[in-house]
Amino acid sequence: MRDQDRWEVLGRLAESQAGYVTVAQAEKAGFHRNTLRQQTHEGGRLRRAGRGLYRLRFYPGSPFEQVAAAWVLAGPDRAVVSHESALELYGLSDVAPAAVDLTLPRDSRSRRAPSGVRFHHPRIPLRSDEVRQVHGMRVTSPERTIVDALESGTQPDQIEAAIRQALEQGITTAGRLRNAVAHRPLSLRASIDRSLAAP
Repeated sequence: MRDQDRWEVLGRLAESQAGYVTVAQAEKAGFHRNTLRQQTHEGGRLRRAGRGLYRLRFYPGSPFEQVAAAWVLAGPDRAVVSHESALELYGLSDVAPAAVDLTLPRDSRSRRAPSGVRFHHPRIPLRSDEVRQVHGMRVTSPERTIVDALESGTQPDQIEAAIRQALEQGITTAGRLRNAVAHRPLSLRASIDRSLAAP
C-alpha cells in the first residue's frame, strides 16, 4: 500500500473517532511505531495524546477531548460514553463529572479502568436503539443516560434539570423516559415520575 493510501485509511479512521487513533490501529493500517513518533515532530501530521494514543494534528479541537481520548483507548467499537459524561456531552444539567464514564460489555470486567475513567458493566447489554453518535462518539441515548445517572447516584436536582432540558430541547419525551425506566427498580420509576411532574 502506498504511503498516501495508508494516510487516507488512518485519516478516515481518526475522523470516525473524534480525531484519535491508537498505536494498534495505526499499525494495522500499515504504520510503524517509529513513523508515528516521527510524525509528532514539528510539521508532522500527529500529536501524541497519551500512552498508545495519537490525534490528527489538524483535526478540529473540542471541549470533550478528554472524553474522546478515553473512549478510543477503551475501544470505540465496544465502549459507549454514558452516565454523567453523556449528560455533559448532551449539555444536560450542569453536572461536572469527576471521571469519564464509559459503559462496556460485561465480558470486559477484568479490565481495570485507567486513572480518571470509570467503567460501567450493566447486567443487561445496551440495545442498539440506546446508542447515538454525539460529537463523533458513541453515547448512550438521552433516556438511558438520565436513568443510568440517576441509578448511579447523580444528585436529584441535576437529574431534574437534565429531564427538563431534554424535554425542552426535544431530544426525548415523557413517554420515552417512562419506557426507559419501566424495568428498573420502583424507586427509580418513582423518581422519574416526580421529576416529570415537577413544574
